[in-house]
Amino acid sequence: MTENAPIEAPKPKGIPADVPFLRTVKSYVLRAGRTTIGQAKAYELYGPANLLPYAPLSLGASAAFGRKAPLILEIGFGMGEATAHIARVRPDDNFLCCEVHEAGVGALLKRIGEQDLHNIRILRHDAVEVIDHMLRPGVLDGVHIFFPDPWHKTKHYKRRLIQPELVNKLAQRLKPGGYLHCATDWQPYAQQMMEVISAEPLLANTSDAMGGYATKPDYRPLTKFENRGLKLGHGVWDLVFRRV
Repeated sequence: MTENAPIEAPKPKGIPADVPFLRTVKSYVLRAGRTTIGQAKAYELYGPANLLPYAPLSLGASAAFGRKAPLILEIGFGMGEATAHIARVRPDDNFLCCEVHEAGVGALLKRIGEQDLHNIRILRHDAVEVIDHMLRPGVLDGVHIFFPDPWHKTKHYKRRLIQPELVNKLAQRLKPGGYLHCATDWQPYAQQMMEVISAEPLLANTSDAMGGYATKPDYRPLTKFENRGLKLGHGVWDLVFRRV
């Protein structure tokens, strides 16, 4: 498949071919938030070079980044603290980052400018639609999903991002040897993540530790939020799987 060619996302089983499919259950809720003056200014200064428009066309990564390099997808970067750190310590990788919240995008753009980062591109769009319509099979070298919303209530578990269908989509878009790295500070979600990802036949756990959880890779920093939780005795669980 060539770059910039349309990608047809498969419909879930049971939906007739002639019926349009609209995904109604999302893993996030768009909340009204206030963008700071600094974030708004960052949109003006750094948005044109670092924001990518969503389009249902195969992503031309080399053109988007101005170079050919390993491509890492990040889903939901919050305020971008960890994202900017990882991009800085891994300058030879390209980071395609999806976030739907305006303030978070503005915050990461501000960090890009302050730290003079050139290996981040941002899509302010639903990551699942980006995966379905912009990413070809075998295009990714890695995927980062750090601290997704755990949706604590049982009735909301269907909203959790890590579900079998998504994990399979990500596995298909990883190159052989590419990795999926997830992290959470909510143990029940960590257990569900381990169950769901372990059941994907295209992925193999890189950890042989009891429970299957990985030692935190050096590139993932401890955020202020995570540090505060650790001091309060909260746990953090990393899962690192590779595409077979």
